[in-house]
Amino acid sequence: MTIAAADLIAGMAKGMAVLESFDTERQRLNATQAAERSGLTRAAARRHLLTLAHLGYLESDGSAFWLSPKVLRFSGSYLASARLPRVVQPTLNRLAAETKSSFSAVVLDGSEVVIVARSGNYGAPARTTAYGLHLGARLPAHATSTGRMLLAGLQPAALQDWLKGRHLARLTPLTTVEVAGLRQAVAEARRQDWCLASEEHELGVVAIAVPLRDLQGRMVAALNVVVSSARQIDAAALQRDLLPLLLDAAREVRGML
Repeated sequence: MTIAAADLIAGMAKGMAVLESFDTERQRLNATQAAERSGLTRAAARRHLLTLAHLGYLESDGSAFWLSPKVLRFSGSYLASARLPRVVQPTLNRLAAETKSSFSAVVLDGSEVVIVARSGNYGAPARTTAYGLHLGARLPAHATSTGRMLLAGLQPAALQDWLKGRHLARLTPLTTVEVAGLRQAVAEARRQDWCLASEEHELGVVAIAVPLRDLQGRMVAALNVVVSSARQIDAAALQRDLLPLLLDAAREVRGML
């Protein structure tokens, strides 16, 4: 959403930038590190860190700062009020119980995708990936089935803007790191209306995703299933056995969005 400059509260935007500078790579930051990651001066970053700590969103030992449990109020409020997670959750749970696999609903957020609903394990490995799959987990869009599926839903101009100057990190030897290659993979996902990513985000992990559209035809999320090589399910079996279930699930929940 774009707003007029007069309506923008710059201080709030800077405070959110500092809050968002904490992630899995940097769980603890001092003022200098927060400044580098948020694009602020050290003095400004320090004031925002102190204010956020005063409000209870950060904890500190006097030098370093880290997120407090209070930040979960944001995710808790979203999960309790947003329609998408509530609508898809029963379907994800049913699929997991039937197949002993892990299913998720995912949305695009900048260069990453975010899990907004996830099935129970029901016999699936609790940690399919190195970081585990959990609500709120963020994964690189370029190396995941859901990311490519969601990129396929962008208008051509929006996709071009997303790709422009984008650094595609190599996460495994199989990760697509050339923009031309990613563009081709996104075009294929758009053409076939599903996307498979094999060991590009993590070795031994294969995933397949389908678009979740509302009644107006807008892609609002992607549904996917993730399996590990330990289950001895290859890409062909994933496409044969689980893709039809995902497509049926997407049609099932579309009328409720």
